[in-house]
Amino acid sequence: MNSSAYYKGSLNTIILHLLSTENRMYGYEIAQKVKELTSGELKISEGALYPALHKMEDDGLLEAELEYIGTRVRKYYKLTQKGIGERQNKLEELKSFIKNIQDIFDSLKPSIVMP
Repeated sequence: MNSSAYYKGSLNTIILHLLSTENRMYGYEIAQKVKELTSGELKISEGALYPALHKMEDDGLLEAELEYIGTRVRKYYKLTQKGIGERQNKLEELKSFIKNIQDIFDSLKPSIVMP
């Protein structure tokens, strides 16, 4: 199992947090920023990113703005008030999860001694 499997459950939290720090971003920009911040460890595929963005938009967490760049249309996403609140909830859940996992590992001592 590679580490990207751990990130899948956190994709919405990652998107919400990025948009809270960058104000507005388009899909490719989000994927590139995550790749940059993780030194290439996490690569978000279009197949995962765009359905997540569309669902979050449908759920009222994001709103989209279309902007014309020459002959191309770029769809920028930004947080709604509901999205700002959800970001805080998701971050608290993630911090609690990380703490619980850390507590488990801190409390258990390996019983196998390696030579």
